[in-house]
Amino acid sequence: MQVKTVQYGLGERGPRSRVTGALVCGDEMLSEAELAKNRCDFGDNILAHPLDDAYHRARSPIWENISVPLLSAANWGGQGLHPRGNFEGYLRAATKDKWLEAHGIEHWTHFYTDYGRLLQKRFFDYFLKGEQNGWDRQPKVQLQVRHVDRFVERHESEWPIARTQWTKLYFDPAGHGLAREPATSAGSVTYDGLGDGVTFIAAPLARETEITGPLAAKLFVSSSTADADLFLVFRVYTPDLKEVVFMGAIDPHTPVAQGWLRASHRKLDTRRSAEYRPYHAHDEKQPLEPGEIVPLDVEIWPTSIVVPAGHRIALTVRGKDYEWQNSTGARLSNFKNELLGCGPFLHNDPRDRPAAVFGGKVTLHCGGQHAAYVLIPIIPPEK
Repeated sequence: MQVKTVQYGLGERGPRSRVTGALVCGDEMLSEAELAKNRCDFGDNILAHPLDDAYHRARSPIWENISVPLLSAANWGGQGLHPRGNFEGYLRAATKDKWLEAHGIEHWTHFYTDYGRLLQKRFFDYFLKGEQNGWDRQPKVQLQVRHVDRFVERHESEWPIARTQWTKLYFDPAGHGLAREPATSAGSVTYDGLGDGVTFIAAPLARETEITGPLAAKLFVSSSTADADLFLVFRVYTPDLKEVVFMGAIDPHTPVAQGWLRASHRKLDTRRSAEYRPYHAHDEKQPLEPGEIVPLDVEIWPTSIVVPAGHRIALTVRGKDYEWQNSTGARLSNFKNELLGCGPFLHNDPRDRPAAVFGGKVTLHCGGQHAAYVLIPIIPPEK
């Protein structure tokens, strides 16, 4: 619906610019058949290429060839859209002249107004105009660290932050908790493969705690079918257990962080993986044997949140997309769906997730030899 309304060749059938009066879709008038021939069905194309094959590689950056100066601007609330490319591009581009910025709120609120415009102008003026405006002294990483009610700008020298205290919180299957030590006895939790899943929640925080960086989860999973989709949601709750959500890049009720993995795509690229950053090869399918327990390393996209004392952090493992609540009334004219927490970035195509394959019973195994955990990046207070 975003392409067909402004496709080149609509001519007089398309809109005119309110600024110039010119035809937005060009002067040429093409027939409906010609317009259809000039479009591709993107959903069909993606479904036809489920692995990282030549189709995707032809559309992917070759990081070692990127030698120009780079300013990558990420949005903490852009889950499902840009942030993975922002952080990945910053880390892997070959250029030495690279900077990372991360902010919040909608795309068009913070970075498209004076804050972002002036930052971009300094970058471009330095490299394109040769203006000695101090950009050469700009710290490599500029973060708008997110609090529950504001953002605080801070500069860092690297990403992930070097002083990060990588902390494991282990799943307690008996009490659905998160704890610093793994449960000694084995247990499990089973949920519907296309359902709301299960939430593991930690005790109230004794002190204010900053979590800034990439997260990851180590799960041990079995399914009654040959595959399972796992939707991970890293969440924050107030002392009275109301979820803290934020205005994201698009959705007004965006959770703190999310991650996704299809169990049959669990194979890791060991050259690129780190414990805090699993990198999946996506070069072969590894179906599940019903009932067999397999380890899954799940990437959770980078985030930033300073959690107040008394609040709780939690991790939900779901069988479908996150929903803040069943209805919000929030919509945008160029998206089909109501905005429930994930914007338009949903995994709900029945061709991709047939119930016969993904609608079984999924079991999370925790404790004992299956010490499942979520790894979180705690940033110690500055002295």
